[in-house]
Amino acid sequence: MIVRDLEKLIAKRMFSGKAIIVIGARQIGKTTTLSNLLQLYPDVLFLDGDDRVVRELLNEPSTEQIKNIIGKHKIVFIDEVQRISNIGLTAKIIVDKFTDVQLLMSGSSALDIKNQLSESLTGRKWEYLMFPVTWSELEQTEGYVKSLQQLELRLIYGMYPEIITQSGEEKDRLKQLVDSYLYKDLLAFANIKKPDVLENLLKALALQTGSEVSYNELAQLLQVDKNTVKSYIEILEKGFIIFTLGGFSRNLRNELKFGKKVYFWDNGIRNTITNNFNPLSIREDKGVIWENFIISERMKRNNYANPFIRSYFWRTTSQQEIDYIEEVDGKLTAFEIKWNENAKIKKLTSFTETYKTEVKLIHNKNFRDLLME
Repeated sequence: MIVRDLEKLIAKRMFSGKAIIVIGARQIGKTTTLSNLLQLYPDVLFLDGDDRVVRELLNEPSTEQIKNIIGKHKIVFIDEVQRISNIGLTAKIIVDKFTDVQLLMSGSSALDIKNQLSESLTGRKWEYLMFPVTWSELEQTEGYVKSLQQLELRLIYGMYPEIITQSGEEKDRLKQLVDSYLYKDLLAFANIKKPDVLENLLKALALQTGSEVSYNELAQLLQVDKNTVKSYIEILEKGFIIFTLGGFSRNLRNELKFGKKVYFWDNGIRNTITNNFNPLSIREDKGVIWENFIISERMKRNNYANPFIRSYFWRTTSQQEIDYIEEVDGKLTAFEIKWNENAKIKKLTSFTETYKTEVKLIHNKNFRDLLME
């Protein structure tokens, strides 16, 4: 079993007077993580939002009905909460009226959960985003040597728990995951009327990973309007498939301020969309999947360890560029990401002198420094 860092963070929040909510994509280990934590407690009521009876019971129940549902249990764990109508009001009653009960909820889509819970549980919740396995979690489970031996596999097949644990079945499991989550669940949650457009957009974004994307160019490519492209990209972000980095700009006149780069939260998902599982030695996009891996892993790590870190890329009109930048309390740290440790990076004097920082090279021999610190 892969030990997840989020389990420790949640354990510290138990019985603090607030609901605990875990949101993330399907099959990343939310239910397993919470169930593993709750083994330490004897009085747990598990309610599955996929169950019709559970949905009916939790749709606008009275306080007395909730009391009967909870009974003598001190912990209530509701899974797949996005499937339950009016779950926000139900959760509010549990938190406000049953103060000795710890409520935990998990769900596979931020699309519905945010809308249902944010207003009702303002000031009443601890909310966590969960992602595929991090490199740190992999090392904690597999050990230093075995994790490094798996590096190429993780670049190609990604970090979903079942992909790591079910060696030899990666392609079939990834295809099933993409087909069921991306092309069924996500379409249903978002009420998307043009599924073929979403599928083609995903392929276009996968092929442009790490490059600046133009909503206008994508709209022309897909033969839809720009607002549709923007809306679908937001849906993919809320569904934890992709994330975007904005351009950093503060002082220099020729800095590009409004550009966006798109990355995937998981290499395996990205490579499934492009249908390319070739080994690194013959891949033309080796640099792209390495950059996606490093930035997504760092973003996952930051989300757990320090969610106040802001992330960007940097580029100027004269094509000077830095792959990845972090800002904490006004201080910048810059990184160039290259597979080869002997790669040369340009002297970006205008950036380093203006922002009083150096640009660090991250390669396949020192990447742990960024992901384990």
